[in-house]
Amino acid sequence: MEWLKAVQRLREQRVPGVLVTLTSVRGHSPREAGAKMVVAADRTWASVGGGNLEAVAIERARAMLASGATTPESVECSLSDKAPYQHGVQCCGGEVELLLEPLPVVPSVAIFGMGHVGLELARILARHDIELHLVDSRADQLEPAQLRALDDAVAGVHVHRVPVLPELVVGELPAGTHVLVMTHDHAEDAALCDAAIRSSHLATIGLIGSSAKWTRFKAKLADEGHSPEAIARITTPIGLPDLPGKEPATIAVSVAAWLLQAFAREATPSTRTSATRPEVTQ
Repeated sequence: MEWLKAVQRLREQRVPGVLVTLTSVRGHSPREAGAKMVVAADRTWASVGGGNLEAVAIERARAMLASGATTPESVECSLSDKAPYQHGVQCCGGEVELLLEPLPVVPSVAIFGMGHVGLELARILARHDIELHLVDSRADQLEPAQLRALDDAVAGVHVHRVPVLPELVVGELPAGTHVLVMTHDHAEDAALCDAAIRSSHLATIGLIGSSAKWTRFKAKLADEGHSPEAIARITTPIGLPDLPGKEPATIAVSVAAWLLQAFAREATPSTRTSATRPEVTQ
């Protein structure tokens, strides 16, 4: 089903859209009740009947997108040459009702490093309605047996197996992704930090590690030409500062809570940024 694939694509790429459903038909209509289409700011998928009916639906859906609407709306449309029309006559003779449902943009998180802390964190985050990207240069850390605890995940889980240059994944992440750097290799962590602060499309960038590690990283990033403002985009240590403990599960709970606070801020209209949405790709 084209519309279902479109919904999934918009969700994965964190692009807002509207699902349009033909909920009722009285008399004649180009499509039966249940027909669906998906509308984004720059394109549409599937059809609810074409002509004036569909053009009105698209126009209303894009007005909802422009206003940031979150509540579904119903639209009635008469398919008669005597009815007012905006985009051409459509005289099938029936009356239809459309339901327009905004498709929410869910948070996105990328965990680089699926060691003890990364796996514990993935277990927690997988219980939330987010898009979760798991990245590791070690193939065994991403084997199905290793990730079995995520089999019933609520989140959309995306596994990235990258034996070399995992920092290339940074540029492929959806706009607004929260990046967490916690690999087994400090050199890999440094490369990921460098790639992350070169990328303007990310939300938060978190680095696990000690103050000594961060001191070395700050000097290295400065030597590579990054400004103090760019380096300051990296948060370390990550998690809630008043939650002590070094056990992987404790760190994971702390980082997850820190992220949930970030999600809540994003969901508050007064704190949302007006970042440009990426073009929807195939």
